[in-house]
Amino acid sequence: MLVNAVALNLYRADNFAHPVAGVLAVAAMTGWTGFVTWAYAAPARRTSLLIVADLAVALALLLASPLIKGEEMRATIPGFWVMAAVLAWAIHWHWRGGLAAGVLVAAADLLVRSDVSQGNYGNVFLLVIGGPIVGFMCESLELMARERDAAQREAIAGEERTRLARAVHDGVLQVLALVQRRGGELATLDPEFGELGRLAGEQESTLRSLIRQQDATTASTDAGDTDVALAVEELARVTPLAVSVATPGAPVELPSAVAAELVAAVRACLDNVAVHVGRDARVWVLLEDAAARVTVTVRDEGPGIPPDRLAEAEADGRLGVSQSIVGRLAEIGGTATLETGSHGTEWELVVTRDRTLEQ
Repeated sequence: MLVNAVALNLYRADNFAHPVAGVLAVAAMTGWTGFVTWAYAAPARRTSLLIVADLAVALALLLASPLIKGEEMRATIPGFWVMAAVLAWAIHWHWRGGLAAGVLVAAADLLVRSDVSQGNYGNVFLLVIGGPIVGFMCESLELMARERDAAQREAIAGEERTRLARAVHDGVLQVLALVQRRGGELATLDPEFGELGRLAGEQESTLRSLIRQQDATTASTDAGDTDVALAVEELARVTPLAVSVATPGAPVELPSAVAAELVAAVRACLDNVAVHVGRDARVWVLLEDAAARVTVTVRDEGPGIPPDRLAEAEADGRLGVSQSIVGRLAEIGGTATLETGSHGTEWELVVTRDRTLEQ
């Protein structure tokens, strides 16, 4: 744009009423181009103040054109050079910046002309629509780049989870399973061995649950809804327990991140049944969809949870219930209510539609 502007001003040198001022204006335009080219090259120097100053220089050269060229001005001194400032605004502030800069430059260009030809109108019209178009394209490219980076991070995280899952499965889980089995076999010799085996079984189940839950808790941070009914039915199919599921006839949709946490809490309830009641236990899962809330009830007919057992487990550092179930629901603005006794254990997991905690 600078080369074009300098060439046109040399070609129309006879159009200057004040040639010395014209030379100074062209020199200022050249010097400013060199300065902003250097300044824009570094993100630290690419400030809003610089971008505003760039447009101010372009407007000043436009408004000074009739004073330097006189009444017989055929073209402004900067000409299409003013496009650089408009595009800078569009890149920095997207379509809104491109539109604002385009309108200001167009208004200044029309203001300095005594009459507006069809060519002049076409030029300013292109400035006004070109700025927003370039700004919109830049905003779209930035959004695509963010989505690409997020997808890459998710892929890397998935590979790392897979690697860790293999390492845990080949090492820690195998050892816990061995301790559980040997503890059960030696329980007749010393009850402490039985307790050790039971604790190892709990930790094995919790660790397996954590590995499975990682995919559910990290996969859905994007916008969109998930059908909780479908997810719960799929969970019931893959669990080793005998689970009876009752869901509404229609999809039960929640934001994906909320649905992932709710399903993960249901999975934790089923894991607890498998560990403490046994894999032969019968479990019932009921999903209810009301206008303001979604409720999932998980019930078994086991011996129930002894009094103070949960408090003791949390005090010992075993946070399966407090974190995997109660903590998950609290994070998404829901509640987890436990009812237990000799008749069995029942969890009621409630998520409100507005993700606020109902009292």
